[in-house]
Amino acid sequence: MSQQNHKQQLGKEGEEIATAHLISKGYKILSRNYRSGKAEIDIIAMQDDILIIVEVKTRETDKYGNPEESVGTGKIKMLAQGTEDYMIDKDLHNNVRYDIISIIKNQYKTEVSHLEDAFWPGLY
Repeated sequence: MSQQNHKQQLGKEGEEIATAHLISKGYKILSRNYRSGKAEIDIIAMQDDILIIVEVKTRETDKYGNPEESVGTGKIKMLAQGTEDYMIDKDLHNNVRYDIISIIKNQYKTEVSHLEDAFWPGLY
């Protein structure tokens, strides 16, 4: 398996783990891998009438820092644009929260960290 395919497979597994985590916490999953222009939102969920935009970051190790640290301002701007498009598309007027689910997954362990309110696009 090539490095790229391996990373894609790890990312897919991470999104499955994140989705199961959210469902177990009572979130309603509205969409997965929503695309609009260049933006892609991994998971869009709803909880208590709040629209939750979830970025999933999966790594095999935290050797180079925690996975959530790789969410930069460019990604945040893209997520904000994708969120706006989704809300217009679905005619939603809910409050929005941006979460990151950070996963370390290797043959020894699977660690899931759910960072609620991880960032707010207007502040960057």
